[in-house]
Amino acid sequence: MTQVETRGSAPLLSVRDVSVTFGGIVALNGVSFEMRHGHILGLIGPNGAGKTTLFNCLSRLYQPSRGDILMDGHTILRQQPHRIADIGIGRTFQNVALFHNMSVLDNIRVGAHSRTKSDAVSDMLKLPWVRREERTLDRRARDIAAYLDLTDVADLKVAGLPFGTQKRVELGRALAAEPKILLLDEPAGGLNHEEVHALGDLIRRIRDERGVSVLLVEHHMGLVMSIADHVVALNFGKKLAEGTPAAVQSDPDVIKAYLGSKDQ
Repeated sequence: MTQVETRGSAPLLSVRDVSVTFGGIVALNGVSFEMRHGHILGLIGPNGAGKTTLFNCLSRLYQPSRGDILMDGHTILRQQPHRIADIGIGRTFQNVALFHNMSVLDNIRVGAHSRTKSDAVSDMLKLPWVRREERTLDRRARDIAAYLDLTDVADLKVAGLPFGTQKRVELGRALAAEPKILLLDEPAGGLNHEEVHALGDLIRRIRDERGVSVLLVEHHMGLVMSIADHVVALNFGKKLAEGTPAAVQSDPDVIKAYLGSKDQ
């Protein structure tokens, strides 16, 4: 039984008639869909379809021109970008965005800081509760490093690590904030076949073992179709299709726009 079946019918995330325009360019045009608790939702579409624009709305980097985005029934559009982790949204990026001169553990700790209560004065005074909080943060970072098989490189600088390992470090930083929803922006990019297979297993484990719902933007169709519970396809800023992976994969409009057809 998946988490959605134990949480009732209310959606975790609702995207309602979201449009985004940049000058005269329409990047998103009336996109709506819902995401259930405990689901992995795949967001697909060709380049320029609006996937990253939608991700940037969810992480509050962009403000929609129209529409609303609700999480647990409450709008997120009044949240500032630096507060988005507080409401339970974590994100990785298509191009790895790590602190390359910091260690693996320190990068993961950065994500955990959104769950701390200390401030500059308390940190400077090294108050007892701040020290306890720092110890808790360190344990959390080490637990996540172990979970992602990063213990052997935990104290190494990120800059010298393979790209696939850096991807896991970024994932660890996002998990350290204890998100309800994890936004993964093309996590399979730059990975080989074996790494993509391992990534799919890891995403499912994160959902099943840590109770994190996952919204996945990905061009690797094999990965999306093998792990997603629900798929939304975009094209030219509009929703083209949605449903189960099998239904979307066989949709004629999706085949024509993105997956290719036998005539091509």
